[in-house]
Amino acid sequence: MASFRIRPKFETTSPLTIEEIIEKVKEKLNDNMHHLNGQAMQDHITIRVNPNQQHFWSPQLSVLMTREPEDSETKIIGVYGPMPNVWTIFALSYLALSVLFIFISIIAFSQRALDQDTALIYVLPLLILIALTMYISSQMGQKLGAPQTYAIHYFFEEVLGKPLPTI
Repeated sequence: MASFRIRPKFETTSPLTIEEIIEKVKEKLNDNMHHLNGQAMQDHITIRVNPNQQHFWSPQLSVLMTREPEDSETKIIGVYGPMPNVWTIFALSYLALSVLFIFISIIAFSQRALDQDTALIYVLPLLILIALTMYISSQMGQKLGAPQTYAIHYFFEEVLGKPLPTI
């Protein structure tokens, strides 16, 4: 898994139809050899690690498939990412930090323009440090979840019967 990628993804094609891919995923998930579970419906597949092996940083694979009637191949787009609750925590935290940063910047620079005390401006580096710490922890979490990410990756390679682009 390459560094500095928030949510690794791949794009590929398959001669199998969407229905055939979904059926193969369901068969492989039911044999339970891979210690994975998931859902497969219509044109979307979600593959996760079994709940008894999950930790905070466990990944999941979301796959979207499209096939136009005139096409001979199914287009497959897969995105690896954290569980939705982890993704939501980080997204909302970054949003809150951004809003605080903008709000404090406006107040601090307005005070500075009016030649007032601008002690509030010293909070800005702290917010940047918090955002940087969150980013570093997410990268460390991604590394902790890497073995499970590869297990999911190899599982989906088995389903398609061909290697996927490197994540």
